[in-house]
Amino acid sequence: MGIFPRLGLTVIVGALAAGSDIAQAQDGVTIYGVVDAGIRYGQGLDSANNGSAASSTTLNSGINTTSRLGFRGREDIGGGLKAIFNLESGINVDTGAMANSTKQFDRASWVGLQGEWGALTLGRQTTLLADVVSAVDPLGSRYAGFNPNIGTAALSAHRLSGEYGPAGATTGAYRLDNALKYVGRYGDFSLRAMHALGEQSASESKLSSSGVGAGFQSGGYNAAAAYTEFKNVNGLTLKGYVGGVGAMFGKAKLSITYGSHEAQTTATASTRNKTLGIGGTTPLTGNLDLVAAYYRVERNRSGSPEDGFDRLIAFLEYKISRRTLAYIELDHTRWKNGYQGAGFKANGSGASAGIKHVF
Repeated sequence: MGIFPRLGLTVIVGALAAGSDIAQAQDGVTIYGVVDAGIRYGQGLDSANNGSAASSTTLNSGINTTSRLGFRGREDIGGGLKAIFNLESGINVDTGAMANSTKQFDRASWVGLQGEWGALTLGRQTTLLADVVSAVDPLGSRYAGFNPNIGTAALSAHRLSGEYGPAGATTGAYRLDNALKYVGRYGDFSLRAMHALGEQSASESKLSSSGVGAGFQSGGYNAAAAYTEFKNVNGLTLKGYVGGVGAMFGKAKLSITYGSHEAQTTATASTRNKTLGIGGTTPLTGNLDLVAAYYRVERNRSGSPEDGFDRLIAFLEYKISRRTLAYIELDHTRWKNGYQGAGFKANGSGASAGIKHVF
């Protein structure tokens, strides 16, 4: 049944006490988004940044920040309560297509209530592991499709070949359908709880997910951690946790993260991944920032030798205006024990240049 066998409104509301960390806004609806596109060259990497025996040159969307279009809003409904909602779609700027052909609002689709006690939201939402990565990732969640904290630690691309939790996909579990999430603040601390319904007629636990998380923010310091358990349709379990800390040193910020998850892939086999990340952001001039991070991923699978990879990613960002920046990105990946696939190069390097506009 997971760590919360019957996590519902009674359990969640019973934990409510203080304010929410969901962003405050005026009553009404806000249209927002990110439009990001760039040219990328990869050596030993294909157009999707997987291992390759050749090179690739592509025009990609969302190299710096995932391109998206969203709608969010709130309404004061009296008694200290506000109704809130968020609908958000991923966009491939290079083709004009939606990032997910099966879900109109693949990135967010939820509605809820917010008060002094916190916020309770229902719908498709990011997992608590994803929330931690958003708070403490050394790259600030840049380059989501290539960032090991997002792909491996937060399970956006878990490489497990099966659906764990109601993700609506077999390739990752960064967001879950049918989810209830509570977020509350207690001074400098925050508390999160989440449960996603599997909606399987034969079992309440199959394809479900439950988790808890906590955070701290004060001055130039922050920390966050979360644990989540996922089930597949056969009742096999994926258990994961992520934690990290960040600190300001003058105008620079340093972050360190660690994540681990273990999945039952069959009744007798399992896969475990461990992810370490360290890096941060330092301003070089008033308009120019350097953002860099190092990641190490180690994988253990039943009946296979340990493998994984080391990856360095760096961005040089120039702020053209308050909402527009140009960037150059460089990266290098060193695969271990054939993680990249048979016949492919043992190292991969990439370079990108693009522009991002937010609205």
